[in-house]
Amino acid sequence: MLTNSPAQTRALGRQLAQVLQPGDVLLLWGDLGAGKSELTRGIAEGLGVTSTVTSPSFTILNVYDEGTVPLYHFDWYRLNGVDELYEMGMDEYLGGDGVAVVEWPSQCPEAIPETHLAVHLTPVGDSDREISFEPMGDFRKISLD
Repeated sequence: MLTNSPAQTRALGRQLAQVLQPGDVLLLWGDLGAGKSELTRGIAEGLGVTSTVTSPSFTILNVYDEGTVPLYHFDWYRLNGVDELYEMGMDEYLGGDGVAVVEWPSQCPEAIPETHLAVHLTPVGDSDREISFEPMGDFRKISLD
């Protein structure tokens, strides 16, 4: 799918949220500025989150529980290792009662669950983004119309 602006990337996130279920894990793959946070803001809006969604760059995890299901927004960019994730109770959040979105999963590959939705965001211009969805493991096929 192609989005042509941050607003369209958020709209795609809202649309994606409609097919997400508790326990779903989404791994967002893309370089800095690829639109990972914009897509996450749209997912949050689609799940009914009303607070401001910011990237958890320094906290590693932001929890938003005012929506229809909890949203667990991870940013693994500054992780010092998988132990840091387990100390914060990551296993409660990945595959738990909410939807988990992980930015920068490449920083901690040993923590990636087998079943997840890989979301690839690729800039193809100043504001254009190519966004693809790849079910991994037993994750169901996602169809957005």
